[in-house]
Amino acid sequence: MTRSRAMLSRCLGAGAQDVAGAATLDDALRYLGATAYGHDLGAEADLADAQRAVSATLLWHLRVLAGWQPRAGATAVRHLASGFEIANVDDHARALSGATPSPPARRPYGLGALATAWPRLSRTGSPAELRAAMAGSAWGDPGGDSPAAVAIGIRIAAAGRTAAAVPPATRWAAGRAALLVGREVFLADRTLTLPTAHRAARVLGSKAVGAASFAEFLRHLPAAARWAVDGIDTPVDLWRAETRWWSRLRQDGLELLHGSGLDSSPVVGAVAVLSADAWRVRAALELAARGGGSLEVLDAPA
Repeated sequence: MTRSRAMLSRCLGAGAQDVAGAATLDDALRYLGATAYGHDLGAEADLADAQRAVSATLLWHLRVLAGWQPRAGATAVRHLASGFEIANVDDHARALSGATPSPPARRPYGLGALATAWPRLSRTGSPAELRAAMAGSAWGDPGGDSPAAVAIGIRIAAAGRTAAAVPPATRWAAGRAALLVGREVFLADRTLTLPTAHRAARVLGSKAVGAASFAEFLRHLPAAARWAVDGIDTPVDLWRAETRWWSRLRQDGLELLHGSGLDSSPVVGAVAVLSADAWRVRAALELAARGGGSLEVLDAPA
């Protein structure tokens, strides 16, 4: 517990507003270079490189945190850090399909012990091989080998696995699944593959996943997921729900850290707060690249 709380010293916290308010990206990078996020941050980095460096710093912090934990705590961190393996798989799927990576040829995140199946997946040489390797791993069959099918498939699988394996994170995972399905089906107008729909139904219920309209989808969401989209009437407004999700992640994480439980709740809380802090810093860098602004919009109720 003490080590989990100590990791919060790595957060930028209120300093993210100083980054956001910088007049140029270069000014923001100079400020950030003197913080815990500055280790891999090049002075000449563009926005995409800078944001990726922030994410890489978060990953390193999570690897350190996991290394301090007994098996249960390390397993929780692995589930909560699955977004990094997902990012690697996204890039790999696009490259195998012939799509141009963005940015080109970037190095995969170094996952270490936080990897689920990435070493095996990274060795696949075609979309069909990647799908087959995923089907034989904890991620399961995404139901298709296109980059879009792989992307939504692995994310829904991650939400389901996290909800089942990390009880303090169940509501976060369910809310994330609601946002994923809402964007994929009602904003991108893509049908979920059968395996992905089945996994989504385990978290959100079959009526929500099979809904014919966004309103029907919202109506059938379980309480554990509905909080994430309360007040959202149309799919185009789901971006506001995204900011709410991250705000809730941070608030819940702080509560878990200050609890007195002897389970893995403190480490789950630390991962949540560290992750939300990195998300705010990435948003702050984007504002600085646009000439500076306020992060207050991220804290406003959705």
